Amino acid sequence: MTDETRKMAFICSKGTLDMAYPALVMGWAALGNGIDVTIFFTFWGLDIIRKSRQDHLEIAPVGNTSMKMSMMGIRADNAGIPNVVGVLPGMTALATKLMKDKMQALGVPPVSEYLQMLVDGGAKLYACKLSVDMMGLKPEDFVDGVAGIVTAADFIDMTDGAQIIFI
Repeated sequence: MTDETRKMAFICSKGTLDMAYPALVMGWAALGNGIDVTIFFTFWGLDIIRKSRQDHLEIAPVGNTSMKMSMMGIRADNAGIPNVVGVLPGMTALATKLMKDKMQALGVPPVSEYLQMLVDGGAKLYACKLSVDMMGLKPEDFVDGVAGIVTAADFIDMTDGAQIIFI
């Protein structure tokens, strides 16, 4: 057996509300188990750590075949929401509100609070340099706690030996 600390690295590539939580929840669970956690935000995943976006993440019902009517408050076990309904004005806002309400009722912190918990717990957050450059972003666009803007090669080097989970 080795005394080396176990490491997990998450790659967040999508900036929707439903894609933000998997890394946050698993990262927090890993920290609680004494595992080093690194999270790399790339492409639209940068929205999760952008000051102007992190409290405005949405969940779109269009094209989301896993969106269940029961999630929307309609009793219809395992029945998906037809895509045509998702294109109606206001459906993204409604789906987002319902998900946020359900998360709050379960005591799940909002994204901004979850990120702060992770940073306070020792997780390291990084923004992808290529994505940052492509989107014309600057370090001041990101929330406090982002440790830096790094290349994919840097991320690979710093997470050597880690379990890598792509979200």
